[in-house]
Amino acid sequence: MKTTAVIVAAGSSTRMGGQISKQFINLNGTPTIVHTLKAFQQAQSIDSIVVVCRKTDIIDIKRLSSENGITKLTAVAEGGSTRQQSVKNGVSLAKNADYIAIHDGARPLVTPQDINKVVADAQKNGAAALGVQVKDTIKVVDNNGFILSTPNRSSLVAIYTPQVFETNMYMQAMKKAEEDNKDYTDDCQLVEALGKRVLVTVGSAENIKLTTPEDIAVAESFLKRRGNLK
Repeated sequence: MKTTAVIVAAGSSTRMGGQISKQFINLNGTPTIVHTLKAFQQAQSIDSIVVVCRKTDIIDIKRLSSENGITKLTAVAEGGSTRQQSVKNGVSLAKNADYIAIHDGARPLVTPQDINKVVADAQKNGAAALGVQVKDTIKVVDNNGFILSTPNRSSLVAIYTPQVFETNMYMQAMKKAEEDNKDYTDDCQLVEALGKRVLVTVGSAENIKLTTPEDIAVAESFLKRRGNLK
C-alpha cells in the first residue's frame, strides 16, 4: 500500500510576527521545512511527498528539497484560501496513493518513527492521527469567560499531525464537507463528520507546532537534545 505525505505549509505566519514564512525560519541553522521534509524522507512508510505552500514560496521549496536530498518530493501545489482547500490541492496531486498522511509543515520535530507508527495504525483501521494525553486541566467556558464544566482529563487528547487516512475515505469526507458548506481546520473532524472513527496513535509531546516566537526556542532546545545541531 502506497502512502503519500501531504505537507501543508501555506499559512500566513501572522502570529509569528516575521517578514518571512515560518517555514523558512532557521532552527539550529536549518530551515523549518527542511527538518519536516527530512523526517518524511527517512520514514520507510512514506512513498512520496507533496508540499502545499504559498505561490511565492514554491521555487524556494523546490530548491531546498533538491539541496537536501528530498528525493520523495513529487509535486508542490499552491495553497488555497483556507486550510481545507490547501489540503484538497495537495491531495489532488497524490497520484496512486492508497493512504494520505496530512502534516503541518510547521511541525518540524516529528520523527520518522512516529510517522511509521501512525501510518501502520491507519492501514489497520482506515484512519489514525498522532496525539498525546493532555497534562493540564481543561475548562469549558461561556462567552463571558466563566467556567461551565471540567471535562475528565483522562479522556482528553491533544491531536497532532500527521493525520493519516485511506484516500477514498478522505475524498468522500471532503465531498461531504463541500456539500454541507463546512470548512474544517482539522482533518480528523472532517472525517468524523462522515461518521468514521479515527484511532489516536500515541506520539511524542515534542511534536510541537511553531506558532509564536517562543516556540522557536523550545524547538531548538529539543533539537539540541537530540544532537541535531544542523
